Amino acid sequence: MSKFKKKKSGELPAISTASLPDIVFMLLFFFMVATVMRDTTLMVENTLPFADQVEKLDKKDLIMYIYAGKPSQRYQAKYGTEARIQLNDKFASVEEVQQFIYAERESKREELVPYLTTALKVDEETNMGLVSDIKQELRKAEALKINYTTVVGDATRNVE
Repeated sequence: MSKFKKKKSGELPAISTASLPDIVFMLLFFFMVATVMRDTTLMVENTLPFADQVEKLDKKDLIMYIYAGKPSQRYQAKYGTEARIQLNDKFASVEEVQQFIYAERESKREELVPYLTTALKVDEETNMGLVSDIKQELRKAEALKINYTTVVGDATRNVE
């Protein structure tokens, strides 16, 4: 039979740094995947109305966003407090909506154009006249797939 020997020195072995680069790269890839870059800077106040029957859209890259609402605090000195339209990162007039739709269609592949959806993110305090004007311009541009973006909740809270 063999004898078991006890270690006489109480030293701990040196820490192996062989797996350190693997750990660093795993962290790097995690943050690259988990980080979401914001497409546009919101320049209008955008408190969305509540709705109880909502569906989530599948492909975010096939959505063209049109924001409407009064300018946020930092833009009110220049643009006033009336509701305005924001397309990408700039304020626009109603007449510029068609050109925005055409530019978005041009930036997409031809086979994806029929699947494009226009999402209206309209502040709950915005006048319905502005929304109607936007919808008229969308009809002229033949962008007939429209989505109204809302927050999940009780729809009766919109009346209060």
